[in-house]
Amino acid sequence: MSEAVSVFVELRPRLFGIAYRVLGSAVEAEDVVQEVWLRWQRTDHAVVVSPVAFLSSTTTRLAINVAQSARVRRETYIGPWLPEPVDTSNDPQVGAERAEALELALLLVLEKLSPTERAAYVLREAFDYGYPEIAHILRLSPVNVRKIVSRARKHLADDQRDTVDAAEHRKLLDAFVAAARQGDVASLEALLTPDAVSLSDGNGIRGAARVPVLGRARVANLSTACPRFWPTVEVEPVEANGRGGILLHRDGRAATFMTIAATCRGIHQVMWVFNPSKISAFLGSRSRWAAVGGV
Repeated sequence: MSEAVSVFVELRPRLFGIAYRVLGSAVEAEDVVQEVWLRWQRTDHAVVVSPVAFLSSTTTRLAINVAQSARVRRETYIGPWLPEPVDTSNDPQVGAERAEALELALLLVLEKLSPTERAAYVLREAFDYGYPEIAHILRLSPVNVRKIVSRARKHLADDQRDTVDAAEHRKLLDAFVAAARQGDVASLEALLTPDAVSLSDGNGIRGAARVPVLGRARVANLSTACPRFWPTVEVEPVEANGRGGILLHRDGRAATFMTIAATCRGIHQVMWVFNPSKISAFLGSRSRWAAVGGV
């Protein structure tokens, strides 16, 4: 049993990474990994040829099931839904092979795919599983898997713009926040693309826009609309999903998370998370990721 525990502990970061990318929720991903652990404990390990294949398959299938039910639940969500951000600053191992399909904006785009398409894309692009392995996990033929991944890539192609690197992303985010705090609408408009959109995830919480705000001028005006907002918050730079973000604290309590998506043409998406449960999940991830090895 001790060997089985060691195997699971070693693979746990990968299992969480798969579940989180499929679900866009750290809390739901943790629940999936916990269920996988319970099933692993009840399994006759002597008949398991490949622990990696067994645990990856179990995680993916459970995540797909949860994603299917989550899609129904989100139909009653009030306003835009955004993935739960996770703190990645404590994990030095978040590198090229695991950073794929992690950025918040891309996780949001992945929601356009079916859970099975999402899983196939994640396994291939983020974790470099072979088509035969993915076919076994999803109980499909390798030919079908290739078609699914190809369709997913094409579907995401228009949204996966030429994203700036992490350093430029942080530079643009800092410039946006500085201009917003100063009420400098002109500078904000200069940072934004003409088709910029602002998304506020609050699930009905007061102060969160319940519809996407579209257009450079509207996004800039929204970001400075309440002159009493910025002076009453403290801004903490953070790293979330491998990119820069900020936590806004009010009265000593983290109340809002914000980040952007940007290309060389400017900021095309501003994302605000007001939902208290998602803020709590982010704060919880700050200590937990160091222990489990990140995503």
